[in-house]
Amino acid sequence: MFRSQELPDCFYQDKPSLISPNAPTPNHPLYLSNLDDQTFLRFSIKYLFLFRKAVAPDLLKYSLAKVLVDYYPLAGRLTTSTLRDHKLQIDCNAQGAVFADAFMDITSDDFLQLSRKPNRSWRKLLYRVEVHSFLDIPPLVVQVTNLRCGGMILCTAINHCICDGIGTSQFLHAWAHVITKPKPDITVVPFHSRHVLKPRNPPQITHTHLGYTKTTPKDNYAHVDINQYLQSQPLVPTSFTFTPLHVLRLKRQCHPSLKCTTFEALASHTWRSWVRSLDLSPSSLKVKLLFSVNVRKKLVPELPQGYYGNGFVLACAESAVKDLVTANLHHGINLIQQAKWGLTDGHVRSMIDLLEDKNVKTDTCSSLVISQWAKLGLEDLDFGEGKPLHMGPLTSDIYCLFLPVVGNFDAVRVQVSVPECVVENFEYYMMDGLDKEDNGEQNGLM
Repeated sequence: MFRSQELPDCFYQDKPSLISPNAPTPNHPLYLSNLDDQTFLRFSIKYLFLFRKAVAPDLLKYSLAKVLVDYYPLAGRLTTSTLRDHKLQIDCNAQGAVFADAFMDITSDDFLQLSRKPNRSWRKLLYRVEVHSFLDIPPLVVQVTNLRCGGMILCTAINHCICDGIGTSQFLHAWAHVITKPKPDITVVPFHSRHVLKPRNPPQITHTHLGYTKTTPKDNYAHVDINQYLQSQPLVPTSFTFTPLHVLRLKRQCHPSLKCTTFEALASHTWRSWVRSLDLSPSSLKVKLLFSVNVRKKLVPELPQGYYGNGFVLACAESAVKDLVTANLHHGINLIQQAKWGLTDGHVRSMIDLLEDKNVKTDTCSSLVISQWAKLGLEDLDFGEGKPLHMGPLTSDIYCLFLPVVGNFDAVRVQVSVPECVVENFEYYMMDGLDKEDNGEQNGLM
């Protein structure tokens, strides 16, 4: 019986291999847009999928080599342009994705016991590439860990400068499609050119962008840096599953009543709970909520189908602490809706132009950042042996994730790490009153 919270070590029979496209691919430098080339995105998105039954590693390698023909930038390497102020670009050289094949002496059920919250030992499930800098990390790293019971854990690290969550889901489903379909033609062909998001010349900053700040070497911040405080504390992962009934109860807390989405209600509630648990002062301090919004269909013209770059921006809601914590959910929801509605074509183009100035950075100093993974279809990934028993991130940090719940499409799992000293307060504020039954509310769900 597996009782430890710590995973055992992985056993690697062979060294990881490089999987290159199995047919010729374009060999050229690929321009990255200003939405791709943000310091804020210089990391890899790390996914973890647990499957009841393993797929043969050789079949996964073969299918990966095949799908990389269409998704060839993932087999390249990041470099900097010598022509444009060290701007990031992809050298599409077909060098290959890293593929590691491992074994771990646990069962699927063992892992499910731990799956509510990630811990540091989960990092064993993704091969660590020893490199000197971010640029040296291959854009795609895969580890398949076979389990004692015949199951497998698939972990992938995909460079966020190359694509967003929609793009990663598109790639992973295309990879699975190669295995599961008799005629494995890619259903959505990736569109790799980022020139549709090129900045204007000269740049035209026509809107206010609350989610960004301009820094210079002479800056000496006098305001509170919440992000720095969080990073200096021992952090503890927290995880909360919200059913449709929980969301209904949240929406009933909104006075006056306001029509809103599940995301808007949950985002407002999480932001408010986070601020309340941190007990921030002074009460006049401004706090922000940054949340990802897909803008593929907000631009004029819309981005091409299959656009394979970052097609999202961070919308920004801002409030004084006292207004957020003393008001009910209506205040936060209203701010979130205004931030979403403000993301017009003109606003996004202005943001792209703003990012031409490399002193402009995402303002995370006093912000909670929420990324939406719940409606990307990641929980439906199937390589031919069934959908995952668990899907989520490999690690947890101060950025908040809205995750899918396997087996319950309408539920959302909220995961974020908070300082150890505020965990109890945060958990209280997040679930306070939401598990109490209210007469007649079942009828409200009908």
